[in-house]
Amino acid sequence: MFYRENGQFKSSYRSDQQIFPIRQDRWFVAGLLLVAFVAVPLLASNYFLQAIFIPFLILALAAIGLNILVGYCGQISIGSGAFMAVGAYAAWNFGVRLDLPLVVQILLGGVLATLVGVVFGVPSLRIRGLYLAVTTLAAQFFMDWAFLRIPYFTNYSSSGNVSVPALDAFGLPVITPVQKYLFVLCFVAVIGLLAKNLVRGAIGRQWMAIRDMDVAAAVIGIRPVYAKLTAFAVSSFIIGVAGALWAYIHLGSWEPLAFDLNRSLQLLFIIIIGGLGSIVGSFFGAAFMVLVPVLLTNVPHWLGLNMPVDVASHIEHMVFGFLIVFFLIAEPHGLARLWSIAKEKLRIWPFPH
Repeated sequence: MFYRENGQFKSSYRSDQQIFPIRQDRWFVAGLLLVAFVAVPLLASNYFLQAIFIPFLILALAAIGLNILVGYCGQISIGSGAFMAVGAYAAWNFGVRLDLPLVVQILLGGVLATLVGVVFGVPSLRIRGLYLAVTTLAAQFFMDWAFLRIPYFTNYSSSGNVSVPALDAFGLPVITPVQKYLFVLCFVAVIGLLAKNLVRGAIGRQWMAIRDMDVAAAVIGIRPVYAKLTAFAVSSFIIGVAGALWAYIHLGSWEPLAFDLNRSLQLLFIIIIGGLGSIVGSFFGAAFMVLVPVLLTNVPHWLGLNMPVDVASHIEHMVFGFLIVFFLIAEPHGLARLWSIAKEKLRIWPFPH
């Protein structure tokens, strides 16, 4: 089909070069899902599932939510740990007080995080940049204080800690590492695919227009109020669900310090390393954040070096910080950009011309 634009006739059909990469990406995603759902549960040990795969999936899910807000909409946030805490404590309270099914608890925790995110996203209508970052930081401090000082949120627990009972979903137990891994993977797969389709749609283009130049976006008819608040809402919902999964599946028992400022900064580092404005970059950044400390902890043992625990911990933080700075200098667009370059080179190899 042809249409006229600027006095010239153009075709609306996409070329093979445009269609084939999309098909290849779909087959690649299908292959990854097959490996994740079948191969990993069969081959991975309980240690790898509990210590690596489950934290990786949950952090990747939280990074997807933060990337929608920061990477796609350009609204700086350093209070994502607060929204994780809201999702975790809201889901736990729904379970304790109303005895709702596990999946409903987690989703309602995301809904409560959405409401809190929209409330703290209202200042984004008037301020931006570092001023907005300070506002989200205030949300972090306020939530830390609320969950620590208001006993209602912890069901009047004397220690301030809360714990979850034995979990089951749809009549199936969620107890063993394999069961927990598959439960988390279902959430990550569904929400990740929905987020990918969302950023490709009309609302995603509105977010990116606001990110690039909000004044010009308003001139062409995009409503900044709607675009910014929907970004905060979607981001907070995903982060809230990730917070509930982190508390229920990974921790099992937690206190407010589990979602402090360090958690917010960790998620921010994940999307910076992985790549801003990239769903797949959230997975790369989460893998980097989970795997590198494990490698740095075990390298001295592999080399036969006997180091005190405190020295090894300091060296781990130093090397980890150096690697973050190195990646930011070598590739400011994150690991997702390196992955994109590698795919393009492999697509035309061995005939670069």
